[in-house]
Amino acid sequence: MSVAVPDPEALAALHLTSFDHSWTAETFADLLKQPGVAAIGGSDGFILIRVVADEAEILTLAVRPEARGRGQGTQLTRQAAAAVAAAGARRLFLEVAEDNAAARALYRRAGFEAVGRRPRYYTRPGASPVDALLLSLNLPGPLPLG
Repeated sequence: MSVAVPDPEALAALHLTSFDHSWTAETFADLLKQPGVAAIGGSDGFILIRVVADEAEILTLAVRPEARGRGQGTQLTRQAAAAVAAAGARRLFLEVAEDNAAARALYRRAGFEAVGRRPRYYTRPGASPVDALLLSLNLPGPLPLG
């Protein structure tokens, strides 16, 4: 997978606008050094993906609050699916908080289906833990020759 390596500081700053428990620049730098990990996006949003053999995972997706509702998440998800399929992945996975209605709607529209649950996976200060839903999307296989 050939995608330009973004600035970990910029990714961390953008991630901070989207999550209660944001990742540090060091976390992003470490992830981006791993084989099969890439970030796709720009100044308003990004998606971080990992491909291992014939499976891929969306590690995180962040869109600036002021840029939400304009299709950025949908576009990033489509770009990620195309990139991991081109890299040989046949399935794309992700975890999403059960109470994140906007993200769940985005992934449902993209064709993801629930395949599992991680009870009490997400913790938040002053709130009860929330289950993570494990979602999966089957990707198109290689095109037949001829």
